Amino acid sequence: MNKIVSLALLVGGIVLIVVGINATNSFSSDVSRFFTGSPTDKAIWMLIGGIVAGVVGLIGLLRSPRHA
Repeated sequence: MNKIVSLALLVGGIVLIVVGINATNSFSSDVSRFFTGSPTDKAIWMLIGGIVAGVVGLIGLLRSPRHA
C-alpha cells in the first residue's frame, strides 16, 4: 500500500475517532442514552470506522516495503 494512502487513512481514522467521541457527548446521544442506554448509531459507527481506518493506516505505515 502506498505510504501516502496509509498516512491519509491514519489521519482520517484519528479525525473520525475524535469526532465520534465528541458525538457521544452530544445532546442527541444523551437523549438516546436516556431511552436506549447507548449513544446514537452515528457516533458508534464513527468510532468503529475511525478505529478500523487508523489500524489499517498504521499497518500500512509499519509494514516493510517489498522488494521485487
